[in-house]
Amino acid sequence: MYTERASRLTGAVVWTNTPSEAGVGRVLPDGCMDLLWHQGRLLVAGPDTHAYVTAGEPGVWVGVRFYPGTAPALLGVPAHELRDRRVALAELRPAAEVRRLTARINAAAEPASGLEELALRLAADTEPPDPLLRHLVTALGEGRPVAATADELGLGARQLHRRSLAAFGYGPKTLARVLRLQRALGLAREGVPFAETAARAGFADQAHLARDVKELAGLRLGELLGRG
Repeated sequence: MYTERASRLTGAVVWTNTPSEAGVGRVLPDGCMDLLWHQGRLLVAGPDTHAYVTAGEPGVWVGVRFYPGTAPALLGVPAHELRDRRVALAELRPAAEVRRLTARINAAAEPASGLEELALRLAADTEPPDPLLRHLVTALGEGRPVAATADELGLGARQLHRRSLAAFGYGPKTLARVLRLQRALGLAREGVPFAETAARAGFADQAHLARDVKELAGLRLGELLGRG
């Protein structure tokens, strides 16, 4: 069973997933990075450019999903170094520190609350997120063109690409594709017909939507929605 709630950390989400049985799971690209707890271990999920397929044993997974572009500053590592990867937190921070943090979370009444406290402590020790990055995410999430958004931000193409790599793990065009996919999935899950979903989400047509979903998610849209 999967549950989530808004975190006390602005823009973040705290989630818990307890698979009922072993089997393949699929995590879709969303522009985010996650801090994870699983069986007493702390890990980091980097930004995905395609579906991340899991096939682990049943067990409780807990995560804090950070707002796009905010995790690299908290973790002290550029996002592109973790692109399409899952790594132990001990690979990014001193082992002794990670042991202390892990012990605190393992001793908490709930791993979710302990993990959220850790995220809040990391944020308290870090400069506030760059408002430019939030503007970029908001604009691309609404379907605005990358070039127009760069002009609004006063950034050249190369500068925007460099900053996007560090913050999101990939360039702004890939971020725009990922956010467009999420818009489309949100509409389709509400029952909007696929052709209308394509138009409203910013695809050229339904065939374009189908190609992007298959490339980014690894399944057809109907399969993702459990319709076939």
